Amino acid sequence: MALGVRERVQGVLAVVVALVAVAGVVAGCAAAGATPRPAGSDATQPPTVTTTAVPGRADVDPGGEISVTAPDAALRDVALTGADGRPIAGAVTPDGHRWAATEALGYGKPYTWSGVAVGADGATTPVAGGFTTVSPERVVRAQFAQPDDATVGVAAPIAIQFDGPVADKAAAERALQVRTSVPTEGSWAWLPDDALGSRVHWRPKEYWQPGTVVDVAADLYGVDLGGGAYGREDLTNHLTVGRSQIVRADVASHRMVVIRDGQQVMDVPASYGLGSDPNRITRSGTHVVTEKFDNKRMTSAQYGYDLIEHWAVRMSNNGEFIHANPASAGAQGSSNVTHGCVNLSTADARAYYDTAIYGDPVEVTNSPVQLSAADGDVYDWALDWDTWRGMSALS
Repeated sequence: MALGVRERVQGVLAVVVALVAVAGVVAGCAAAGATPRPAGSDATQPPTVTTTAVPGRADVDPGGEISVTAPDAALRDVALTGADGRPIAGAVTPDGHRWAATEALGYGKPYTWSGVAVGADGATTPVAGGFTTVSPERVVRAQFAQPDDATVGVAAPIAIQFDGPVADKAAAERALQVRTSVPTEGSWAWLPDDALGSRVHWRPKEYWQPGTVVDVAADLYGVDLGGGAYGREDLTNHLTVGRSQIVRADVASHRMVVIRDGQQVMDVPASYGLGSDPNRITRSGTHVVTEKFDNKRMTSAQYGYDLIEHWAVRMSNNGEFIHANPASAGAQGSSNVTHGCVNLSTADARAYYDTAIYGDPVEVTNSPVQLSAADGDVYDWALDWDTWRGMSALS
């Protein structure tokens, strides 16, 4: 998917200064060194100057294109200056016809143009006027859930969390771009958020192809997110999809199988959630590994335990882990007695722990309760593709 470039032009104003045509030119009024025009010729026509930030406007997008263009003249000494007197960094194109800012402007700040456009015949038009950038009621910060430059598993979603509500989700989504090294069909989906903000995930239709390089751009600075909110900053995220490692966790067989790059590398006894208690049943569906701990404190007031468990790999945010549990050793491979986790021997749990990475899928089968939105923040693969795609604000 090609990475697009966001061009948001607030408005274009053509500043045209015209001299009144006269039938003759008095020699004494001619510019020094210029040859007076013969009687009856057209007067010199000043060049046209256009700016993307309209002079007088008070709601200019500070993250959009800020430029001056003189198609029939050369720009000289163009500057855009803030109230503090500091010029904004910018560059002129090689032909001299266009100057563009190369840094973003601040929110709620006044800026002033200066400079001149000089035509081939020496006629000039000043580059002048001022404008003010938009002043948001609030600024919303976005953050990627996955670390930058990470190697991830084949089920890894791209997750972005906003620290405030996003009313105009379509505007936000248009600012998000995903580029992949191999063609990959995927879609953004907006998920319910319990953190009083907003969150959006992108997942491929099928598991990622191993080795895919993924670059994400969130060009959110200056974007009107609705409700008086604007994006705080632009973000980027670079990921590499690692080897394919899929856990197949069959509740009925009481075993856990690990398939790496198409080859079975583990087949070990396990105990899953107690089937007679709906609250303890290990959920069926594709879970996603998000984090892991050498030692993890696990507590439950409902079931009265407070334990430190070892080699714990989180596979959902509802309390489900794959971890070592010597206390359930007698049940591993024969019955399900846990509180929803996948219990392994210490040796097997350590062996799996050492290979697990963010984004690895854990496919749980043959339990009567399905993974759903009630089970935490990464249930992306529990939704069929049409449902997922329909949760895009641009669908």
